[in-house]
Amino acid sequence: MPLYDDETLQRFEAEGSPAITSTPSHHGWVPHNGARIWYADYGEGSAVILLHGGLGHSGNWGNQVDALVDAGYRVLTIDSRGHGRSTRDDRPFTYQLMASDVLAVMDQTRLATASLIGWSDGACTALILADREPHRIDRVFFFACNMDPSGAKPLDALPPIVERCFHRHVADYQRLSATPDRFTDFHEAVSRMMKTEPNYSAQDLARISVPVTVALGEYDEFIHRAHAEYLACNIPSAKFLLLEGVSHFAPLQRPTLFNQAIVTFLKSTRTEPQS
Repeated sequence: MPLYDDETLQRFEAEGSPAITSTPSHHGWVPHNGARIWYADYGEGSAVILLHGGLGHSGNWGNQVDALVDAGYRVLTIDSRGHGRSTRDDRPFTYQLMASDVLAVMDQTRLATASLIGWSDGACTALILADREPHRIDRVFFFACNMDPSGAKPLDALPPIVERCFHRHVADYQRLSATPDRFTDFHEAVSRMMKTEPNYSAQDLARISVPVTVALGEYDEFIHRAHAEYLACNIPSAKFLLLEGVSHFAPLQRPTLFNQAIVTFLKSTRTEPQS
């Protein structure tokens, strides 16, 4: 069992993520495929899109937005379809559908290319984009990503840390959602997606041409370390990064550590494909 202090996630359960102090240049909803996708746009510079985890919302990046703006980046946060302020219709959740929502936001904001920081479900969405839209994606930082459902650990009972985050997600959904009384339906729909997707093979991963870091917390509650390492080994030129002393919730637990990792990745020199 992890030995780190859980005080940060106790505060997260009680109070939510730290507030973003940067003022967005604009924010709003993008209509797309039967849903309205909420986004906010901060800062100036090379664009970075933050894709949050399942059941959460873009405010969970409260520790990261200001740090990236201060580092000279334009930062877009997006509430995934059905999450936070974004709506959904009755069609099933898929990572491909959520990836198409990201592209719709990029088109609406006239963003030709961007780097992606994906956390858990957001990383799975980023995986689709890195594979299918390399001309739109500069580089990707996958945090706690799986390439198929076998990468996820079975959870017969929720550890206390996960329970804390789940309770926060319930409270935030009821506060932000246009359908605040439908969390159970929402949770079941997201869970069905997680149990069946994504479905990438090593051959599929070999197609990915953009620079990638595959990161995982030392005590991640959801993703097998061997699976994350396998993911990194099969994406050309990808690197594996183990974040010590943290779990699946590293952006909340140790924001300085996590922010240093993503800024270092964003500032690294792009490796051009050889002809």
